[in-house]
Amino acid sequence: MTTAIAKVLPHQNLPLPSGDLAGYIARVNQFPVLSAEEERELATRYREQNDLEAARQLVLSHLRFVVHIARGYNGYGLPLGDLIQEGNIGLMKAVKRFDPAVGVRLVSFAVHWVRAEIHEFILRNWRIVKVATTKAQRKLFFNLRSAKKRLGWLNNAEVEAVARDLGVKPETVREMESRLSGQDIAFDPGVDDSDDEPRHFAPAAYLTADAVVDPAEVIEATDWDAHNHEALAEALASLDERSRTILQERWLSEDKTTLQELADRYGVSAERIRQIENNAIRKLKATLAA
Repeated sequence: MTTAIAKVLPHQNLPLPSGDLAGYIARVNQFPVLSAEEERELATRYREQNDLEAARQLVLSHLRFVVHIARGYNGYGLPLGDLIQEGNIGLMKAVKRFDPAVGVRLVSFAVHWVRAEIHEFILRNWRIVKVATTKAQRKLFFNLRSAKKRLGWLNNAEVEAVARDLGVKPETVREMESRLSGQDIAFDPGVDDSDDEPRHFAPAAYLTADAVVDPAEVIEATDWDAHNHEALAEALASLDERSRTILQERWLSEDKTTLQELADRYGVSAERIRQIENNAIRKLKATLAA
């Protein structure tokens, strides 16, 4: 970056994610999380008085948030330290453009800039995505990688589902899947590194928000959701196959199966299916509460 904020921060003991990454993460987690009032005061000082120390405090208090976002891109085979470094650049750009008078927290605005820088870094270093140049192709690239991580090779039904969810043709999904599984080819980034304009991603427009967003609470909520998903998966795995199937088709599927349909499939009464369902729910609750 060429702005004053980027020039001064490295000389003001801004930690860098190089060398001992675990030490870096431990250090950034020690920086205090700002309250809404503190954040507004610092942002106002930087915006109105060009107070670089205020900008530095805003950046430092949100470095842990960048680490949390960067960890979500570990599956691309790139060093976590590099992903964090790119995310930090996006954070500094967000601080430069942040307007505290709009009524949103910095973390809500910065997430777009952090992800934009990480996305650009991944696309510059994933040579096989040379043709992923349009906004639609980039969206498909990241979403398809996520789907493949969960599903493995996509069958026809899954291709149709991904195409429907992303608003593209099935042929486009199959083409991108073949590129993801193909051999690396030369890549010419052709990226505009101008600091005054976002490269290819622009943050969403400011939206007024009445809710107070705290970075620590955002991370805690995300980690809690991930924990709950893992716990539910383990609890389901502890059930017998019939009970698990009944719960999945009755509660976890978009097109829910009726009791009578399941009764006909297993050759029992609908009341028996209801009993199996209730017993399975009790077992799940007991397992999750343990």
